[in-house]
Amino acid sequence: MKKIILLALSFISILVISFLTYIRYALPNVGQAPELSIELSPERIARGEYIAKHIAVCIDCHSERDWSKFSGSMLKGTEGKGGEHFGEESGVLGDYFSKNITPANLSNWTDGELFRAITSGVDQQGKALHPIMPYLYYGKMDKEDIYDIIAYIRSLQPINHEVTASKSSFPMNFIINTLPTKASFPQKPDKTNKIEYGKYLTNVAACMECHTPDKNGQILPEKAYSGGRAFKLNGGIVRSSNITPDKETGIGLWTDSMFVNRFQSFADS
Repeated sequence: MKKIILLALSFISILVISFLTYIRYALPNVGQAPELSIELSPERIARGEYIAKHIAVCIDCHSERDWSKFSGSMLKGTEGKGGEHFGEESGVLGDYFSKNITPANLSNWTDGELFRAITSGVDQQGKALHPIMPYLYYGKMDKEDIYDIIAYIRSLQPINHEVTASKSSFPMNFIINTLPTKASFPQKPDKTNKIEYGKYLTNVAACMECHTPDKNGQILPEKAYSGGRAFKLNGGIVRSSNITPDKETGIGLWTDSMFVNRFQSFADS
């Protein structure tokens, strides 16, 4: 009997080790980076700057920020420099640092490799990126908008700044490899269709990620947009607002101008 138990435990151990080895070394598997050559036209760069700064907010995380201001606004002249730290206070298992995305660091990356990293979460070396870089949302963008972002990134002023390598804690060092997924690219809705176009922009901005309560760092989809997610900022805690149409706790009684003014009121904060 003892021999049977030992054999069973050995078999289970082999299965577990094989499974973890597969996750660690065979994943992520989202395919090769596509062959792309994106035109750096003034139109693409301008559109990419708008998306990267004001919708997808790539530049916020990949630059130095002034945390004496309410929103931790970007410091001019540091666009794309990288280095912002995301640790346990951000609800992640490990220490992650935003990459330097200026041409000083990405000059040897192809457009296809940038495209794959942004939309599928796999870097130049085939390693998984942590989804705190919201590629799971960017992978649902129109390809043209991604091309515009890449064009803008290519136009940034090169900044020589070596960023600390990110590191995952257990068990995230295994889980992280299972997260990247092949992107699905919808066609951007027409702006005249306000609901569908708004839905598209809401995804690009990853509004649900911040405005949804979480458990152990994972948002609760059934409570999407209901607010309450906690963020440790400036020595205190900021909780996201309920942006559902609930008339008592959400924005059900807000007018369009009230909604816009809410954003503009913090422009200089």
